[in-house]
Amino acid sequence: MSFEMQSPLQQDSLADVLERILDKGIVIAGDISISLVGIELLTIRLRLLVATVDKAREMGINWWESDPRLCSTQAPASDGSAALLDRLERIETQIGQLAAAREG
Repeated sequence: MSFEMQSPLQQDSLADVLERILDKGIVIAGDISISLVGIELLTIRLRLLVATVDKAREMGINWWESDPRLCSTQAPASDGSAALLDRLERIETQIGQLAAAREG
C-alpha cells in the first residue's frame, strides 16, 4: 500500500499572486521613529498602495490625473518665473527711463 502526501498549500505562480494583489489592492503602512533620550527627533510615515489604476479610481484615488509632473495633458505648473522675468524687465525699463531723464 502506497500513500502520497499532498501539500495543503496551493502552488501559485508569481503572475497569479501579482494579478490577485493588483485586482484587490494591497495597502502597506508603517511608521519609522527615531528618538534620542526619549525625545522624538524624526518620524517617517510610509503608506503604500499597490493596485491597478481602475481599482484605485474605484477607491476614489486619482491624484496622478491632476499632478502636472505626471500628466502631460495638464499645463505645467507655473513656478512664477515668467511673472518674475516680466517684472524684472519692467523695472529695468523704468531704471533706463529714469537714467535718461536725469541725463537730459
